[in-house]
Amino acid sequence: MNITPDLQKKILAVGAFVVVAAGVLYYELRDDSPTAVAPVVVTAPVTRPSGATAGTVIAVPPGNVVGSAAKSLGTTSAQLDPTLKMDAMLVTESLVYSGGGRNIFSANSAPVVIPTAIAPVRTKGPVAPVYVPPSGPPPPPPIDLKFFGTATSGDGHRQAFLLKGEDVFLASDGDIVQRRYKVITVSANSIVVEDLAFNNRQTLPLITR
Repeated sequence: MNITPDLQKKILAVGAFVVVAAGVLYYELRDDSPTAVAPVVVTAPVTRPSGATAGTVIAVPPGNVVGSAAKSLGTTSAQLDPTLKMDAMLVTESLVYSGGGRNIFSANSAPVVIPTAIAPVRTKGPVAPVYVPPSGPPPPPPIDLKFFGTATSGDGHRQAFLLKGEDVFLASDGDIVQRRYKVITVSANSIVVEDLAFNNRQTLPLITR
């Protein structure tokens, strides 16, 4: 049988296609993912010290326990003990309440101290009213005159020198100064003046320099 070049090319093409198809089929069907293995958590039993009671706090280190106690535990179903284990209950009982207030789960917890009031809110008994006398009219203002000397005439008539601000007045008995102050009497050491606006009389002493 003569194999022509054209037939030889066809045979090589079919063989290459078969090889590629076989490689793709093998890649699709194989499973290279690793098999998941459930982790085995091994814990050691909590050993209660001799003489300890149910209320004794037992310190349990965090994390998994390693060492000879962990290696001696069985991991097969034949070595499992179906009886009730008290170790987990002891760990729960060892928890200490660390709150700032009262522990509602303990009968020996001290109650919260509520501060008492420093003084009563309401006074006891009726409060006596404070009597405030009625205020009367204000006192009259002082007479704004200064008596600083006298002058006597030949017939014995005496006049007073009065000063108001920078103004100087010479007044006798019965004279009115600045249409408000009336001189009543003039003596050697004092004079009596009446304030006509307030109907008030005042005695002005002699001012000596």
